[in-house]
Amino acid sequence: MLEQRVAGTNVLGGPLLPCSVAPLTGFFRDGCCNTGPEDLGLHVVCVEVTAEFLTFSRIAGNDLTTPIPEYGFPGLKPGDRWCLCAARWEEARRAGIAPPVLLEATHVAALEVCSLDDLKAHALDLE
Repeated sequence: MLEQRVAGTNVLGGPLLPCSVAPLTGFFRDGCCNTGPEDLGLHVVCVEVTAEFLTFSRIAGNDLTTPIPEYGFPGLKPGDRWCLCAARWEEARRAGIAPPVLLEATHVAALEVCSLDDLKAHALDLE
């Protein structure tokens, strides 16, 4: 089956910029927070993870710190950039511990779950 992707536009309306290649992120492991029909988790919010968020995620059942070599996942540490599920980011925001966001690397599909104002309030790349 041919992979279908939603066009790479960011939440600001510009081209979607890469989020991270080290560690390699994205649902398609292409370094960008691209999405498509098979991305049921909507991995579209480019974040810079914090220790507090990583603890929150582990307690919520999604351990992002433990490496899983068979999936090419090195485990994340504070400061790493990662394409996060929009619903997980929104959950963390409501808990008061949303990790910082890179708007130019966050896919427009994030707006299906998160408000632009909330994303901007946590932006690293807003002038």
